[in-house]
Amino acid sequence: MAASETGDDSLYPIAVLIDELRNEDVQLRLNSIKKLSTIALALGVERTRSELIPFLTDTIYDEDEVLLALAEQLGSFTPLVGGQEHVHCLLPPLESLATVEETVVRDKAVESLRKISAEHSPADLESHFVPLVKRLSAGDWFTSRTSACGLFSVCYPRVSSNMKAELRNHFRNLCGDDTPMVRRAAASKLGEFAKSVELEYVKSDIIPLFVNLAGDEQDSVRLLSVEACVSIASLLNPEDVENLVMPTLRQCAVDKSWRVRYMVADKYTELQKAVGPEIAKVDLVPAFQGLLKDCEAEVRAAAAHKVKQFCEDLDPSVRESLIMNNILPCVKELVVDANQHVKSALASVIMGLSPILGKDNTIEHLLPLFLAQLKDECPEVRLNIISNLDCVNEVIGIRQLSQSLLPAIVELAEDTKWRVRLAIIEYMPLLAGQLGVEFFDEKLNSLCMAWLVDNVYAIREAATNNLKKLVEKFGAEWAQSAVIPKVLAMANDQNYLHRMTCLFCVNVLAEAVGAEITVKLMLPVVLSLAGDAVANVKFNVAKTLQKVGPYLDANTIQSQVKPCLEKLSSDSDVDVKYFAQEAVCSLG
Repeated sequence: MAASETGDDSLYPIAVLIDELRNEDVQLRLNSIKKLSTIALALGVERTRSELIPFLTDTIYDEDEVLLALAEQLGSFTPLVGGQEHVHCLLPPLESLATVEETVVRDKAVESLRKISAEHSPADLESHFVPLVKRLSAGDWFTSRTSACGLFSVCYPRVSSNMKAELRNHFRNLCGDDTPMVRRAAASKLGEFAKSVELEYVKSDIIPLFVNLAGDEQDSVRLLSVEACVSIASLLNPEDVENLVMPTLRQCAVDKSWRVRYMVADKYTELQKAVGPEIAKVDLVPAFQGLLKDCEAEVRAAAAHKVKQFCEDLDPSVRESLIMNNILPCVKELVVDANQHVKSALASVIMGLSPILGKDNTIEHLLPLFLAQLKDECPEVRLNIISNLDCVNEVIGIRQLSQSLLPAIVELAEDTKWRVRLAIIEYMPLLAGQLGVEFFDEKLNSLCMAWLVDNVYAIREAATNNLKKLVEKFGAEWAQSAVIPKVLAMANDQNYLHRMTCLFCVNVLAEAVGAEITVKLMLPVVLSLAGDAVANVKFNVAKTLQKVGPYLDANTIQSQVKPCLEKLSSDSDVDVKYFAQEAVCSLG
């Protein structure tokens, strides 16, 4: 009887799984799949192999999210089926999942297959994994053939020469498949496969496939071949790159489809590194000019993003002349491009040309471009220039920078659009660090104070936080002379919003300037505002006292802060009373 009960108990996990997997509730089925590892542990490795895996292979047909969870679980199932010796028993369910219609499920199944391929011995790879790849490659449905493309590179290096020849042949067939989606999958994995193939076969087998895919009738296939070009070119010597790869790459750079040209532009610096400096100088510079002048804005924007990196990676011996004669004329045209995305892309990198071209060229050729972009109607263009000013400052020095660009920055700081003003405020600490304290006080301090009384709350709030960052940069002594007197003067302003801004400034400055200055200069003003006629000011006094309390000594809290809060606690306004009582409690 006991033996019978034990047998029933051991069947229980799989019985529960079967019940839950047949339940109408998708969430219950999904939860069951996520508990597969627990069930497998309960069953033990032998019964997992003989019962659970066959059950999953034969009976699983479900919602995509359940299949996705199953595909993910099986990728880490090797220890649960008995380790490397038995890992091949996981292949049948993953093979089924690699053929389903939903792309994310197939992709996850391929990911798990790639993961467990490393856990196969070479013998098991040949007897179990490679046959699976062949079956998927020759499947009737395009879904299985697309999945197969991702499996070649993981098994190729570890199999025999004869098997390698078969795999190359199967991959060749996939690259010429009738279905564009299969050719796309093959093109996307061509570079990865090339890296696993011996160099002689890269030249004899992979290059012809690359050329065919790059000339495919579908632009979605052609654009994926560009990525493969990077991997292939990096495997070859310069002579082979010139003869075998460059003719096709030149064609891609002037392809009739803008999506292909966009992909070339997007991968340009990677291509530059892969082909080497000599070919880059002769072939890639003219092609890059073409991309910067492309008729499609998306292509020009992608190329503009690469300007700095491309110029940096040119051969140092000819870099300056190539930039001045070939690249800079195109850059000048892009500065006044009709499309704001192109101008914004260029603005994010153009400052990086200063260190490459040096002081004289920057002053003569680049500064006028920076100035034009600082005055551009698009806020993002202006912002990208401001955020990279430090590159130029290092090259031409602060005096030259201030004479040429600072007037434009001041103009932006007073822009009628509040979002433009906000953007400038956020970059003020960066500018301050670059300009130094004397120059900042002379040119920009008054601006920072003016923002504190802006009519837009977001500006006042940002200006308050900006002050804290400036004090942290320039020190408490500077704050005491240049900032705090102006902030405290706002306590006497007729506009109650400005009196509240004074309190907000005290909130953030107390930590930055320390207890001594807070008690000596700022606390008396805060306490005086407790008698303000406006309730909003009074309850913000309570909030400020609560905020600065941790920076004050016990004597000050007892003798000055608490009496003030107790007075506010008996105020007729409910909010003032509430915040004052809360402050008393927090200060103990």
